[in-house]
Amino acid sequence: MSSRVSHHSERRTNGTSDDSNPRPRAPGHASRGSQHEQRNTRSPQSSFTNPAHKRTASGNPRPASRSTEERRTERVTITTKEKLISRTKSPERRSKDAPPPEKWRAKEPTKSRQSEAKTKEAKPDAPPAIWDPIVSLTPHTSAPLAIRVSIPPPASDAPQSLQPQPLHELSLEAQEAAMIEDLLFVFMGYEGQYIRYAYSYDPNEERDRLTGPDFKIQPGLDPSLQDLTTSMLKMATHYSALETFVDVQSRDEFGAVNHALCAAIRKLLQDYLVMVAQLETQFLTNDTFTLHLLNVHTLPTSQMMLQLYSLAHEFLKRNALLDDESEEDSDPDDIEKVLENLKRGGDLMPGNMTGKKVCKGGVAIGLITKRLETMSGDPAARSLLTSLLRDASRPYMAMLNEWMHHGEIRDPHSEFLIKEQASIRRDMLEQDYIDDYWGRRYTIREHDIPPQLQGVKDKVLLAGKYLNVVRECGGVDVSKVVQDVPKSFDDPRFLDNVNNAYAQANESLMKLLLTTHALPARLQSLKHYFFLDPSDYFTYFMELSTSELRKPVKSVNTVKLQSLLDLVLRQPGSIVSLDPFKEDVHIEMNEVSLIKMLQRVVNITGIEQGETLQPLTNQPTEMDKNALGFTSLQLDYTVPFPVSLVISRRTVWRYQALFRYLLSLRYLEMQLSTTWQTHNTGVVWCHKSSMRRIEIWKRRVWTLRARMIVFVQQLLYFCTLEVIEPNWQSLMSRLKAKDGSLDGSGKPDRTVDELMQDHVDFLDTCLKGCMLTNGKLIRIHSKLMQTCVAFAAHMNWLSRELEKSDPDLIGPIQPPNMTDKEWRRYQAVKPQKSHNDSGSSQLQDEEARISNLFDLIGNWERNFSRHLQILMDALNHYAATETVVLLSLCARLATANQGTEYDAGPRNEENLAA
Repeated sequence: MSSRVSHHSERRTNGTSDDSNPRPRAPGHASRGSQHEQRNTRSPQSSFTNPAHKRTASGNPRPASRSTEERRTERVTITTKEKLISRTKSPERRSKDAPPPEKWRAKEPTKSRQSEAKTKEAKPDAPPAIWDPIVSLTPHTSAPLAIRVSIPPPASDAPQSLQPQPLHELSLEAQEAAMIEDLLFVFMGYEGQYIRYAYSYDPNEERDRLTGPDFKIQPGLDPSLQDLTTSMLKMATHYSALETFVDVQSRDEFGAVNHALCAAIRKLLQDYLVMVAQLETQFLTNDTFTLHLLNVHTLPTSQMMLQLYSLAHEFLKRNALLDDESEEDSDPDDIEKVLENLKRGGDLMPGNMTGKKVCKGGVAIGLITKRLETMSGDPAARSLLTSLLRDASRPYMAMLNEWMHHGEIRDPHSEFLIKEQASIRRDMLEQDYIDDYWGRRYTIREHDIPPQLQGVKDKVLLAGKYLNVVRECGGVDVSKVVQDVPKSFDDPRFLDNVNNAYAQANESLMKLLLTTHALPARLQSLKHYFFLDPSDYFTYFMELSTSELRKPVKSVNTVKLQSLLDLVLRQPGSIVSLDPFKEDVHIEMNEVSLIKMLQRVVNITGIEQGETLQPLTNQPTEMDKNALGFTSLQLDYTVPFPVSLVISRRTVWRYQALFRYLLSLRYLEMQLSTTWQTHNTGVVWCHKSSMRRIEIWKRRVWTLRARMIVFVQQLLYFCTLEVIEPNWQSLMSRLKAKDGSLDGSGKPDRTVDELMQDHVDFLDTCLKGCMLTNGKLIRIHSKLMQTCVAFAAHMNWLSRELEKSDPDLIGPIQPPNMTDKEWRRYQAVKPQKSHNDSGSSQLQDEEARISNLFDLIGNWERNFSRHLQILMDALNHYAATETVVLLSLCARLATANQGTEYDAGPRNEENLAA
């Protein structure tokens, strides 16, 4: 028995010599190679001459003299026994770890031991199988520290001459020694003499390497040793899988968080290899070192490797590296997402590609955090995962601190929770009507947020956005290194750092807007120009430019109007002459009428409940062919960055809509005032006719004109003094509030985003209060305005018809009820008018003409009264359901319908029909 053990020890030495080593070593595993070489050179001496370490059944030193023939005989016997064992196995009962059937069929049927020995001796010159494994370097990958040594061939491919002695021929103590030595190799990821890869494992497949190899033990091992050895093989599987996991996850596309996690795992694996070296030292120097002691020493490390392997397995499942699906089985919507990303100015960065699942950044941190919460009851696992989370979050915290303290994103792998659209630049603010720069330049990746930042994600976003604006204006020193900031999520200062950075960034941008760029003065300037407050300069401008604004919009000279506006704005004695921003106001013409513009916006946005969302193609896009300069006049206002964030193109459009509405009311009031002057100065209207029907008709015209003036003036008063002015004062009070003045806390009461939202809410409230966001009210208001404009525009024609209808003004004789002054003035004007008809024909048509005039004024009265009543009914309805401020307007407009047939109350049938 001792001779057999001696031969086994000597065969192990020969089978693992430098000339025929089937396991090449990587440069990074120099310690393993040195340990192996030390073991190869140590084994014969330790077996023959070293009495301190005995691994024989007798416990005595092994004799050093053995004949070559005896060794050959042993080798022949081993081969024969292997064939005998293989013959006893049935093909139907082979296990999955058995070799393929071809290997069994390739062997000759086993004969007796003597005939096999004779066959071996009969062919002494047979060429041995070629066994010359070569080590090579694999190509570089994006993982700089990945193992590049080629994969060694499996031990099952080694020639028969290198196969070890069967286990069942060894004693129990020799089997234990062989198992310990093999386990030390297997712990480092290599095959041993008796412990080898299962046939189902393919080391050339990355998926198999990531899962980890399954090991099988050669038959013949004692059952007591079998159980202990099998229990320790799982740790070897975990180590091999983790080694491949580190190489794969260290690639460039997996991001800095994964790189930091792999560095932390690589450090733990290095400690693991140190432990294996210490176990080998114990095996070589300690006689009492047994397989049981090896198992006891590896139990804590085995638990650690299990936790690392489970965590790595979760990462691999998230990255779809363990799935069988191919790249062709991608989501068909991925192409649409990529195209949409490109349309919005996105980049084809690794993090923006939607076809491949990549667990990185906040998702990776969230995965570790979730695992930590699950294993919180295990102190060892909690300590391990806490350390991994701390190390993995360091690069993420560096990006977070850079964003919150400098306003910059340094995210080459697209793994930070803030996404930057570099294609959206600030020079787009001049044409941006949807606030792309502020709303879409920096956005949150909703699916990549770490759990630790879920509650403060908005503060993180705003802090960086604010600082980014200040930095672009030169208010942040980017070269200054941020010091004394938390480097991990478990730092107790983490939340305080976020809150303080947010407060500081908000304070910096608010100071930049309110003090450096004088935002309150800018808003006051906008009120002067767009809300006509005060309107003295604009009245003067309208008087100077009346001749130009009466032209069709195509014929209006915009340059001339701009010169007139500049002249008026610089007129001494006006408030706007002291405005430092008057150079930013410009004149432009909008050929789309105000009503069409508002209706298109209301229908597209669906701002009113109950209305269907109409497509843009169905909306009226043609220009108003009858538009005049008065109805198309529009102001524009340019502001520099960063004030353009608050006074953006969206807000300027709201100012323009309110300005055009107020201008239309002012223009209609001016037309009706001109009509009032005509009625008070014209001889035709001032003369008291001798025909009573004409006097009644004139009084009806005067009454209708007065009602229209009341309607326009009350509407203008309501919009300016009851809608715009109170909301303006509320906005200014919020803007001028000191920090902490509202609640006494001393903290900033207003943030920049709240300021921007307050500004937009102010304009939206004004638009809604002025009835410009309700499609039904816009249509009713449009009909009333058209009636008033038609009445004022036909006043000259009515004067001529009245002159033709009044019998006192037809003949050459002065009427008895007309003074000499009036008659002379009338005679001075009369020759300029063309009257080709004779007096007799005019007398014949007098009754018909007067009847037509009564019919015309009756139609205007009914049209105006009916639509005014419909408007009042609609105002009552919306005042009860939406805006209560409309009640005061309804009460004011009620005076314009007093004494009419609609004064008794609403006409529901007519309202519904309308």
